[in-house]
Amino acid sequence: MKKLIVLSMGLLLSSSLLFTACKKANTDGTENATESQIQSQDQSIVADAVDDETTDASTMAENVIAIAGRTPIPYFPNPCNATVTYDTISANRTITITYNGLNCAGTRSRTGVITIAIPVGQMWKNAGAQLTITAVNFKVTRVSDGKSITLNGSKVITNVSGGLLRELSTVGTITHAITSPGITLTFDDGSQRSWQVAKQRVFTYNGGMVITTTGTHADGGVSNISEWGTNRFGNPFVTQIVSPMVIRQDCAFRLTSGQVKHSRLIRTVDVTFGLDSAGNPTSCPGTGSYYMKIVWVNAAGNTITLIRPY
Repeated sequence: MKKLIVLSMGLLLSSSLLFTACKKANTDGTENATESQIQSQDQSIVADAVDDETTDASTMAENVIAIAGRTPIPYFPNPCNATVTYDTISANRTITITYNGLNCAGTRSRTGVITIAIPVGQMWKNAGAQLTITAVNFKVTRVSDGKSITLNGSKVITNVSGGLLRELSTVGTITHAITSPGITLTFDDGSQRSWQVAKQRVFTYNGGMVITTTGTHADGGVSNISEWGTNRFGNPFVTQIVSPMVIRQDCAFRLTSGQVKHSRLIRTVDVTFGLDSAGNPTSCPGTGSYYMKIVWVNAAGNTITLIRPY
């Protein structure tokens, strides 16, 4: 029987989507070009923060027998630079994580608090069990460029399939759904907006853990939506996961492939991941950079392409 390698929180979390904002004018006009790139950046950082919350919540829940329904021996390490406390007596059993520093990979700094709650009578190992995550001033700052996002509000993780990640190598597949009717975001320019989230994460085992994320919301003929709401410019948007976002443990929990589309903006923006510096699909680069390709068509009908590391 294959032994599932203990999940490295830092590596998993460091594999989230990273964008570089470039505020320069081109034939599309400075405002439109800036919105295309900044919206991509904002969605990326929000996805990072949501992944941070949900990964920490689902793994810390597995360390408590009263919540997980399995052996009480801790299996996953605590997040780096965070204090974890438990309440297994109240009607809602809770885990509280207080962040104060860098993640284990040193790629993001996190401050603030998240609380994970599950009602008495539910066990996280069972199909249909739900964890409610509530963020209070949960701020994620990217070390590479100082960009940040602060989250407040709640989301729900549903263990759709049942099972625990510690048993992934034997159970084969575990599915989690992530939903939020509205989280409040504070961007680094001080503006605030409300976004909604609907994702599915499927965990499989192939030489290590493989995490495949898709969008699950549909609206107005648009399907596979993962986030939607109003961006910092005050314009409505939807983000679709066009091709599943895949993170692999055997590539140090890096994002190895996937494509998203940002639409209902002035311009539709396509972003493809898992590329080399020339914009071609590539294998795991080890400690080197993956690249993403950001593409939109401007008002003159010209295709604008940017290739950036992440």
